[in-house]
Amino acid sequence: MRTTSSGLPWVKSTYSSQDGGDCIEVAPTLHTVHVRDSKDPEGPILRFTPDAWAVFVAYARTQYEWSV
Repeated sequence: MRTTSSGLPWVKSTYSSQDGGDCIEVAPTLHTVHVRDSKDPEGPILRFTPDAWAVFVAYARTQYEWSV
């Protein structure tokens, strides 16, 4: 976990490799899930409600299962 100027506790995806590549970091708070590109920590941040994030993750999980 690391913080930046946003002050949020960012966690890198466990699916990310240590040698770069496409990865995201999330910073969940009580009312919002913040998402950013781990390669651009000072860049834009997407914000989701916890319910919307759960729907997105469920959808992404079904897409990943089909591609494996």
